[in-house]
Amino acid sequence: MDVNMIFKIAAVGILVAVLNQVLVRTGREEQAMMVALAGIVIVLMMVIKMISDLFNTVRTMFQLY
Repeated sequence: MDVNMIFKIAAVGILVAVLNQVLVRTGREEQAMMVALAGIVIVLMMVIKMISDLFNTVRTMFQLY
């Protein structure tokens, strides 16, 4: 696992948290919820790609085709 991926996930989390707080304070709770959901989807896509790479590595290591 690459350390850069952890930093990317943390950066998305910080950005979503800041945007969420700004939107909530301005009274736009619906947009804040959408930003939070978008952040979750982005991070899940990153994690799914990492899991896919892990499965491909295991498949190659044990020569499972």
